[in-house]
Amino acid sequence: MSMILFLLSISFLLGLLGLALHRTHLLSILICMESMMLSLYLMMASFISSYNILTSTLLPIFLLALSACEASAGLALLVATSRTHGNDHMKNLNLLKC
Repeated sequence: MSMILFLLSISFLLGLLGLALHRTHLLSILICMESMMLSLYLMMASFISSYNILTSTLLPIFLLALSACEASAGLALLVATSRTHGNDHMKNLNLLKC
């Protein structure tokens, strides 16, 4: 089981690395965040199932619901910025410019 957790933690770190290095488009940021949330969900579910922790079996479901809400809010922001600015480049999204 430790090999699976190791691979899932590597996938989380790859998502974090992608988030740190590829911040040119809003869509790439959202995809990196979703991959990080998916790896967290899989790590939590495998950890709970391997150690038979019955008191926290609902935590992966709550994390999955939080991930769905984050994805819908991110896509709504993506649509709103692409309508107002014409693209999703992060350098064009200056919040200080009124």
